[in-house]
Parts: sequence; structure tokens; C-alpha cells
Amino acid sequence: MQKSKNNKPILIAAGEPNSVFLEIFFKSIKTNTFKSPLIIIVSKRLLQEQMKKLGFAFKINIINKNLDKLDNKKINLIDVEYEFNKCFEEISDKSNNYIKETFSVALDIIYKKKITKFINGPISKKDFLKGKSLGITEYLAKKTKKKNKVAMLIFNKKLSVSPITTHLALKDVHRNISKKKIYAHIKLITEFYRKNFKKNPTIAITGLNPHCESNFKNCEEDAIILPAIKRLKTKNFKVEGPFPADTIFTHDHLKKFDVIVGMYHDQVLAPMKALFGFDAINITLGLPFLRITPDHGPNYSMLGKNLSDPKSLIKALKFLDR
Repeated sequence: MQKSKNNKPILIAAGEPNSVFLEIFFKSIKTNTFKSPLIIIVSKRLLQEQMKKLGFAFKINIINKNLDKLDNKKINLIDVEYEFNKCFEEISDKSNNYIKETFSVALDIIYKKKITKFINGPISKKDFLKGKSLGITEYLAKKTKKKNKVAMLIFNKKLSVSPITTHLALKDVHRNISKKKIYAHIKLITEFYRKNFKKNPTIAITGLNPHCESNFKNCEEDAIILPAIKRLKTKNFKVEGPFPADTIFTHDHLKKFDVIVGMYHDQVLAPMKALFGFDAINITLGLPFLRITPDHGPNYSMLGKNLSDPKSLIKALKFLDR
């Protein structure tokens, strides 16, 4: 399962208890070895039930928040109690308190033990957040006092994408883009690439409107996006645009850029998933730690079928295990 105790641990909050995450976790550690010890925050009973039903057999090492006595030959587990009637229940807000507790435990450990590597499993935003946050990116930003100072990056070595706005209704997107936000967004992405890959990324920025034009005055391209790009260029950021979203993902452009930044979620995530499927990881930039989540949701329809692809979680673990 793992090789060494010398590296800093990777902390994992299992997220929605009725998701495919534990299945892909079992598949990930069965076929891969990692230098960093893995610690999962989850209900022991839930993990044992799912492991049994899915046909896996791992030994469990129960530990406390002090992270004493890590055992790299077993699943290092911090037990958070969760009441359930049967394994693979339907997703509902019944699990909200449990999910909150797993995040609370994780953040407590991160700060006390100076953990910098964190993964969380998928979570039903509709049931857990109930409109209080747009997504887990924003939820964690608020918890760590980094509200409005983070960015979502869907990372693949060949091409990454990042939306300026995340889980926001389309009718509200134009009111939530600004020159300041675009500038801060590009700065976070560039700093991430410099720190992790020792390179200044080449970044394409899309427009908001079809063909980067509109039939009204002060369209967002002219009033916001183009001025932001001009300012970024004066600061030596490698940016180009704005590009029409319907052509930026063509073959010639893909060879030229490291990252494509769009104005809203599906503008860049839909083509990204068409190109790479789930061969990508979701990284939150700007937090006091590196937070990654597999690039898929709870996927309740696949729960218990033992058919889910662990590729995204494996990539997340390997990225943090460097």
C-alpha cells in the first residue's frame, strides 16, 4: 500500500458517506504504493461495511488526532461516528453533521500538525451546503478566512482549466466578474505553476459572450476582460485573449497553452471533460494548504456496483506524494 513513514502524511476526509469515494479509495491503495502515509477521516463502521460489500480486505489502524503510531501496512483511520441503517443509503441531508465533523477534524489536524496535503471526497452540494456556499471551494475558503481569495484549477499535465466563477447561475455570472478578480485569479495560477513546476504558465483567457462580442454598449470583453489582460501583460504574466470559447479548445490552441481560464464553470469544464474524461484533479489555490479533490461527484447511481474508475483519486494521491 505504502513505502515509507518519512514523508509528511496525506490527510483525507472521506466526504459524502453515500458516494463512490470509498470504492475508489480501496481501488487506489490496492494497486498503488505511496511514499507518504495516508490518513483517512471516516466512520470506521461505514468503511468496514463498504469494504465487506465491495469485496476488499484491508487491515485498519485506528489513530487519534495526534497522528501517533502510523502503520503504513494498514489503513490509518480517524473514526468519526456516523449513524446509518444500511450500507449504500440514498444521499440526503442526514449526513450533514457527519460531513461537518470530518472537515472540522481535518482542519484541526492541519493547523496543529502543519499538514499541507489534503484531499476530500465528493460531497452533495445541494444537500450539504443548502445555498450557504457555492461549493466546497468556497466553504473551505470561508473556514480558513480566505473568502474571495481562492481559485479552482482543474489540473492535467497536458492542459488545465480554471473558471473565474464557480457554481454560479449563468444569470449571475456577468455581475461577478471584474478586472480585480481576473488579475488575482491569474496571479494564483501563475504562482502555483512557478512553485510546483518551476515555469511561468502560458494562459489563455476566454471572453464571456459568444464570439467575444455583443450588440450592447460596454460589453464585458471591452469593459472588463481586455483591460485585465492588458494590465496582466504589463506585469509580465504570459496571458493572451480574450478568445471565443467555441474555438479556444481547438487542436492548435491546445498545443500552445498550459491553462485556459474561462468566465464560468461549464464554459471550460465541459470541454475539459470531453477531452480528458476524469483524467484530472480539482485543486483549490489560495488556501493555507494544498487541497485536492477527485474530479467527479458522489455519483450515487454507481454506488455499490464496484465499477467506478479510481483514476482521478490516484492522480490526486500521486500529485501530493511527490
